[in-house]
Amino acid sequence: MATEADADDAETPDTYEQFRAHVEQLTYVGDAAGVLQWDQEVMMPDEGTPARSKQSAALSTLSHDLLTDDDVAEWLDELEGSDLDPEREAVVREIRRQHDRAAKVPSDLVQRISEATSNALPVWKEAKAEDDFEIYADTLEELVQLKREYAEAIDPDRDPYAVLFEEYEPYLGLDTAEAALEDLRDTLVPLIDDIKDSDVTLADPFAGGSYDEASQEDLVRSALDYLGYDWDRGRLDTAPHPFSTGTQFDARVTTRFDPEDPLGALSSTIHEFGHATYTLGLPDEHYGTPLGESRDLSVHESQSRLWENHVGRSRPFWEGFAPTVEDHLATSATPREYYEAANTVHPDNCIRVEADELTYHMHIVLRFEIERDLIHGDLDVSEVPQVWNDKMEEYLGVRPETDAEGCLQDIHWSHGSFGYFPTYSLGSVLAAQLFAAAEDDIGDLDGQLRDGEFDDLHEWLTDNVHSHGARYETDDLIEEATGEPFTADYFLEYAESKYRDLYDCYSNN
Repeated sequence: MATEADADDAETPDTYEQFRAHVEQLTYVGDAAGVLQWDQEVMMPDEGTPARSKQSAALSTLSHDLLTDDDVAEWLDELEGSDLDPEREAVVREIRRQHDRAAKVPSDLVQRISEATSNALPVWKEAKAEDDFEIYADTLEELVQLKREYAEAIDPDRDPYAVLFEEYEPYLGLDTAEAALEDLRDTLVPLIDDIKDSDVTLADPFAGGSYDEASQEDLVRSALDYLGYDWDRGRLDTAPHPFSTGTQFDARVTTRFDPEDPLGALSSTIHEFGHATYTLGLPDEHYGTPLGESRDLSVHESQSRLWENHVGRSRPFWEGFAPTVEDHLATSATPREYYEAANTVHPDNCIRVEADELTYHMHIVLRFEIERDLIHGDLDVSEVPQVWNDKMEEYLGVRPETDAEGCLQDIHWSHGSFGYFPTYSLGSVLAAQLFAAAEDDIGDLDGQLRDGEFDDLHEWLTDNVHSHGARYETDDLIEEATGEPFTADYFLEYAESKYRDLYDCYSNN
């Protein structure tokens, strides 16, 4: 005689398949919205915003409705009480987290946020071009208020900034981010001060030169070839703010060019290549579910920073790649000199995306503190330029002369992305931990980088990070990959060793 349990077991596979089909539709809508956003930042005519904001809002509302559908709640309740394999359990866990957050947010608020962020993009561009924060102030105030409403809808009893942070890093926790940022500030500020006091001047083979966009584009395309970018599933374009987006079937990268700084284009392209490599390494067969999606932004950023810094700014890389640079830019220098140029510390630089590997994190600390205070209501939007400049002077000893090189330089707040910035530093910290684990497993990784051989590193990252999608929570994924919990120790040791050697400033340690 069949029991009630037998009937439940028989129904569960059918329930899961219905649930999975619905989740896939949700994913496809989100990915379509991503293509529209890519188009708006790369290809769309300047006057296309009114229509695009409506299109984006419609897709955001549809996505929200799919995620909060009553059937989803019923499926989740049924599946959570059934005996699922680990992969299906992970899909249910991830959708449950997303569903519970989204179900608390009214659809009209989702639509208002989508329209506001789409409309904000051209306003930000104009304000930056005109170097006038006042043009952007009302828009920023609207976005701050909308995101406060969003956080309050999800959980009115918790720190609203923590709620927003979990949109981008759901598992490590804001306390972990704050502790990591504090460790970075405490270690890097004295190191940067010692570098300022050093008598060492690193080489700069590009100083005084002017490099046309065509030559730089040829160079970065060659770099993508060299590193193993899959052009059949990707493309390179330019954008005001470099980014990468897409799926495992279509992962696009963008960059930008400065005639006086070819290393800027090269490093940003390698950075976005790291993002795309993660996306392309996600399993094809799981596209449409969390098993075919990246874990979160901290892990995503670890991939871009690993390739940008631990590969692209390493001495072995330059020993292999220097001839390619000389072929495209007609420069002449030793690999050591290119290596020094790629790792020169510039405390007087005001632009985050042009920052060196060390001062970069002070830019993140600054943004984190400002956006946290905005969301908490402890800082008025009108005060942002002044506070921004004061913090730049406090942390790096430099004061921006314009809003364009100060508080208007980043696109993120125009996307409503409050809580995003800490993931950049978390990603850098994780990159060092992952790279150390890869070195232990692979063996002579430096020799492979020197020879332009990246297959083993690609394979290690795919096996240990990419192929899992979002199966594991962040801390579990890190422990699976490295055998240790998340720690800043590897990054801090790496930074101290590398830069005290470059600047010969051990005596100040």
